[in-house]
Amino acid sequence: MEERCPECKSKHLVRDYERGELVCADCGLIVAENIMDSGPEWRAFDSEQREKRARGGAPVNYMRPNKGLVTEIDQYNRDIRGAKIPSKKQAQLYRMRKWHKRASIASSMERNLAIALSELDRVASYLGLPDNVRESAALLYRKCIEKGLIRGRLIESVVSAVLYAICREYGIPRTLDEIADVSGVEKKEIGRTYRFISHELGLKVPLTDPTQYVPRFTAALKLSGEVQEKAISLLKKAMGKGLISGRGPTGVAAAAVYIASAMVGERRTQKEVADVAGVTEVTIRNRYRELKKELGLKIAL
Repeated sequence: MEERCPECKSKHLVRDYERGELVCADCGLIVAENIMDSGPEWRAFDSEQREKRARGGAPVNYMRPNKGLVTEIDQYNRDIRGAKIPSKKQAQLYRMRKWHKRASIASSMERNLAIALSELDRVASYLGLPDNVRESAALLYRKCIEKGLIRGRLIESVVSAVLYAICREYGIPRTLDEIADVSGVEKKEIGRTYRFISHELGLKVPLTDPTQYVPRFTAALKLSGEVQEKAISLLKKAMGKGLISGRGPTGVAAAAVYIASAMVGERRTQKEVADVAGVTEVTIRNRYRELKKELGLKIAL
């Protein structure tokens, strides 16, 4: 709940850590005294000092099987001063490292997680997804394991379905075809697994907005910003009239880009647009006819 000044109900409260007071910036009332500073008591002037002086560990990382909270014996075979460790000690460290690795991946669930997270990282890298999306996908995969949803299913298909769900949730335009190409899993299998996961976990995934695909298509076709704006404008009009429901977002977006390119005078062929969008020329023709008729567009293509 947001703090307010009890006197003037203002939200502009200033924390004065020197005096330990919470002060209203509008009327000057001291709202609270002896407030605590939750920050560190030390100062750092560069990143190296910050790392040395910080006493907290690394944040939880869901992309690591152990969430990054377990220590590891490194591969460098050097002591704290950087000197090389004797060969006898190296053999001992090798055995310790091996057994530590075996002990950390003891159960079948942990083994599954180790394989799945490396596959998730590989697919996400090919798709160019940022770290926050990978973390969310890893967390969703962990939920699938906890609910027992991975039993009897390919790890690759669950990973692909999880990534597709998170991409839709974050509004990142990645199609099932793209994920299928990268993961090597059939599009139908990913779709089936995605529907199963979303139903079992009660995911409220928003409908894909076709305008999200327009910047990618226009950039790939080397079209101007004017074409992009025109295509988005056409799509918004079509969405306002309810023409998008029941149709694939990529096909509608591709048709809008095709129409906009001709209207602006930067015409691209149906084949060029179809190749970039990953749809057929027939789909573009059908969507183009629908948009032209319903929006009353007077354009000869």
